[in-house]
Amino acid sequence: MARYTCSFILSIHINHLQPLLVELLQDCNLDVQYYTLDYIMAREIVGTVSYSKMVTVEVLVDKSTATETETRMSIVIKNQELPLQLDNHCRQVFEYIKQAIEDNRNWHLIQSLAG
Repeated sequence: MARYTCSFILSIHINHLQPLLVELLQDCNLDVQYYTLDYIMAREIVGTVSYSKMVTVEVLVDKSTATETETRMSIVIKNQELPLQLDNHCRQVFEYIKQAIEDNRNWHLIQSLAG
């Protein structure tokens, strides 16, 4: 199973973050299946890749440390594919979404830490 994670600190109020993240994931051709203020789950659209390569994205927002100007969040991107190659489908989607978050104009990126 391929699995990639990244943590972010963003300069944005927590109440504004969730709708912007839902829009960002949809713009990345993902189907948002579930969301709350502190959790979002999205998947690749069925039929675009084989089932084993289909990526699931989970976004976890840390409500306990959120302030008026700063919010911490983590993303977990995974699929059933064995990561036999460094440049596999899951890694490509991870890099694409990570870059989309880092470059988004709706917030200021303070820190990004890939794991």
